[in-house]
Amino acid sequence: MLDLKRLRTEPETVAELLKKKGHDFDVAAFSALEEKRKALQVDTESLQNERNTKSRNIGNAKAAGEDIAPLLAEVDDLKATLQKKEVELDVIVGELETILHGVPNIPDERVPEGADEESNQEIRTWGKPRSFDFEAKDHIELGEARGGLDFETAVKITGSRFVVMQGEVAKLHRALVQFMLDVHTTEHGYTEVNVPNMVNAESAFGTGQLPKFADDLFELKDDRGFYLIPTAEVPVTNIVRDEIVEADALPMKFACHSPCFRSEAGSYGKDTRGMIRQHQFEKVELVQLVKPEQSKQAHEDLTHHAEVILQKLELPYRVVILCGGDLGFSAELTYDIEVWVPGQDTFREISSCSNFGDFQARRMQARWRNPNTGKPELIHTVNGSGLAVGRTLIAVLENYQNADGSVTVPLALQPYMGGASTILFP
Repeated sequence: MLDLKRLRTEPETVAELLKKKGHDFDVAAFSALEEKRKALQVDTESLQNERNTKSRNIGNAKAAGEDIAPLLAEVDDLKATLQKKEVELDVIVGELETILHGVPNIPDERVPEGADEESNQEIRTWGKPRSFDFEAKDHIELGEARGGLDFETAVKITGSRFVVMQGEVAKLHRALVQFMLDVHTTEHGYTEVNVPNMVNAESAFGTGQLPKFADDLFELKDDRGFYLIPTAEVPVTNIVRDEIVEADALPMKFACHSPCFRSEAGSYGKDTRGMIRQHQFEKVELVQLVKPEQSKQAHEDLTHHAEVILQKLELPYRVVILCGGDLGFSAELTYDIEVWVPGQDTFREISSCSNFGDFQARRMQARWRNPNTGKPELIHTVNGSGLAVGRTLIAVLENYQNADGSVTVPLALQPYMGGASTILFP
């Protein structure tokens, strides 16, 4: 959430900056509501003062033996008028809050112009895509040929865009999770956490999923208002919601493995086949909660931590900086890490690493106590996937496939696979 004071004092500047994200901030509508709010605020404060003065006069008149009936009537009239004004003020404040909750974060000055992913800019690459001396298969052909990936049974059990993994493929998926957690906790200094896979509306609001992206969430149909998490970012970041963290506790670095649930409203085409875009998948999420002056470097570090996983797996990838039109609602700057997928002969996103500045913290009221002033200030939040497990599995299967349909196990994963160097599906 943006700073309301800035919106009030610099609405035109904010509107201009938000154009890079393709967001049309209606300055006229906001300013008109602000004028009404200020006028009603003045009216209510004036009526409160007048009511208080009249109430004191009643006491004085009563002590002097005077008739207080006229004063009582005046106070009653003032009370009724005040209540009416307060209701009007609440309505205006609610309308302003609705506008504020729908305004995205201001993009960093480094964010390139552009309407969609076609304008994202490549900033570095690592590794070289493998040249196959046979016709390479995609993960669907590889998995279905030997039963390691069973999409048909998943449709029977649940529906489309789910998968049943079996045998060595299921083991490889589990190995990837353990490998990622081990690297991030032992080499990169993250604390592993295990969090609920359901959150309340306050948590979903805190990280920016609600109210704007309610259609992308799976809401439980009961009276508790729980949502299945779209990413562990939501529960992990909300650990500090409504908290004041002491300075020496920062930075806080968390790694969390969790399932993720997304409705994927509006997705279509080839991405709905196989495991690229599913309703349920798993990730190892990295979250850092830092002092404001640390967030830019934390963002660079976290991105590097995610890249290390691909480097250890020897999977080619590239890093792109998202343009304004492709930048998420809460993010001010995002790097996408895209792994090479031979089955599609292209790079596909496997991690989005974002700096949110104080945008999420303001929604959560997550603060740290500055020892120089003794006052609480908003923290900065940074997060990214380290990595999306299903897409990493796809990359391993496709990049390490052999002509006979077997898959070579990357050296980094072999200790997690009982020393196996090659797997054959069931």
